[in-house]
Amino acid sequence: MADRLLINEIFHSIQGESTYTGLPCVFVRLRGCHLRCAWCDTEYAFAEGETMAVADVLERVMEFRTPLVQVTGGEPLLQAAVHPLMAMLCDEGRTVLLETSGACDISECDERVIRIMDLKAPASGESRRNDLANIDRLRSSDQVKFVIADREDYEWARDIINTYRLADRVHAVLLSPAFPQMATQELAGHLGLSPALLAAWMLEDSSSARLQLQQHKSIWDPKTRGV
Repeated sequence: MADRLLINEIFHSIQGESTYTGLPCVFVRLRGCHLRCAWCDTEYAFAEGETMAVADVLERVMEFRTPLVQVTGGEPLLQAAVHPLMAMLCDEGRTVLLETSGACDISECDERVIRIMDLKAPASGESRRNDLANIDRLRSSDQVKFVIADREDYEWARDIINTYRLADRVHAVLLSPAFPQMATQELAGHLGLSPALLAAWMLEDSSSARLQLQQHKSIWDPKTRGV
């Protein structure tokens, strides 16, 4: 449906990730994802939500009068109508961030949209789904994120960063330690990774990446929705 979206939630919060961390932001979380990452913290978005017209989503976002908007999921690029929504938000003068797994083609995105591409490392269980052709589709305004759960993940990400010279391609490369997850019916749970250990690896290698912590999980209880 070109004019309708499956929406999980729309909320106003503090941006907890990317180089926009700390800024007020409106989040539009779309329903549905074709991946099942071991450390996923939004499995509730797999099936919960409602159908909304793109125009109604736009109206709801504009009510917050906040210049920064992030479209996330789930996996937002599974829904074709996300593209007109993002273009409309850009037309309204909003800075639009797209959080995408990197398993979907990012080339159709409006050139004004800042893509934050989350390449899946081995411990996610979904690294085989990465579309590495997306690396050539990146723009200098984009950001690339890796969630790191163990040393193997770190070395895999380091190799990708170096092989594709990501620091020269995009605005920022982000390494985020996997946050401990509770076991659910969908997922087995994950023990997470110490931020201090990830920091030590990065310092040892003089990494060109930026250490990223999920700030919203420090402000609010990590299980809280709508933040």
